Amino acid sequence: MDFLNDLIENTTYLQFLQPFNDSLAQYPWIQASSVLLLTFSFASIITWVFFAVLKRLTKKTKTYMDDNLVSLAKAPVYYSLVITGFSTAVKLAPLSTEMTLLLIHGFKTFGVLIWTIALIRFSKLILKQLAWLSTKGKFLQPQTLPLFSSLSQVLIIATAIYIGFQIWGIDMTAWLASAGIIGIAVGFAAKDTLANLFSGVFILADAPYKIGDYVVLDNTDRGKVTHIGIRSTRFLTRDDVEITVPNSIVGNSKIINQSGGPHVKFRLRIAVGVAYGTDIDKVRAILMETAENDPLVCTSPTPRIRFRTFGASSLDFELLCWIDEPELRGRAMDGLNDMIYKRFMEEDIEIPYAKQDVYIKEMPNKKP
Repeated sequence: MDFLNDLIENTTYLQFLQPFNDSLAQYPWIQASSVLLLTFSFASIITWVFFAVLKRLTKKTKTYMDDNLVSLAKAPVYYSLVITGFSTAVKLAPLSTEMTLLLIHGFKTFGVLIWTIALIRFSKLILKQLAWLSTKGKFLQPQTLPLFSSLSQVLIIATAIYIGFQIWGIDMTAWLASAGIIGIAVGFAAKDTLANLFSGVFILADAPYKIGDYVVLDNTDRGKVTHIGIRSTRFLTRDDVEITVPNSIVGNSKIINQSGGPHVKFRLRIAVGVAYGTDIDKVRAILMETAENDPLVCTSPTPRIRFRTFGASSLDFELLCWIDEPELRGRAMDGLNDMIYKRFMEEDIEIPYAKQDVYIKEMPNKKP
């Protein structure tokens, strides 16, 4: 690579050593050994001083991210300086052209390997920090961190392989064609898996629900979200049965998030009918008193009573009240229905129900 050649040939500290190298021109092995010795010394001093200053500066900040970045950068910078010196020493040594090129290419490859490992660590650290700082609605979140971390590693490794091939002068055309064919084959073979993968990413980014929410899928399955993964989402029903739904199905389903909205509170609707002729003010008072005495019913928002309609055989009322969590729906409805029925019985309020009266016009004649 031209960049690496320029780095080797035009490094400042190597130009500083040029007069010393000229004085030992008649002794190439001594010259090369001296460059190696000075390279280790120079690299050690530079990295020690430079990173000591950086560490003092990063300690003054409130975040630990810069401290970790400085610690991770120390090793690749040091080895880069050493590799540069090694490459110069190889050029000064009385070796054959083939051996010189082989060693220089090897040093360059080693440098690419070092920076590949360093960049992978950098990407993990940065992505992790960004994931925890991201807000709802962004693609990069703690749940999607493994996906983006893997993608960044693949990109870095692919770039490193490309640079390595360029260093050794290997033609990439055939390799890229093979990779394209393999990619198409894998795409067709794993289309369902890829559909779940992309759906999982969009679910995590769009965040229609979160862990702990009570959701209803297509008005059938209702449960508490326990896990949101890249491939599937898991729900725990009220029967303590775990349901695993592929993300491609979840992404194409109508989702009712009972824990969504401005707050987690869930509104109950208790429908009750009373007979015609009943004092409706008394019914309202009983329903309101029942809601206010139930410990599971929230005081804010306040309960409401609605006279809905004149039914075929009853006056239909509806008690509207809120509970703290959708999980309490069954228990709260049981308690409210129980108290409403008992109060109606105490107050002699009739709850109409479907019934049939059978009239016998006459008894059949008995045969003699």
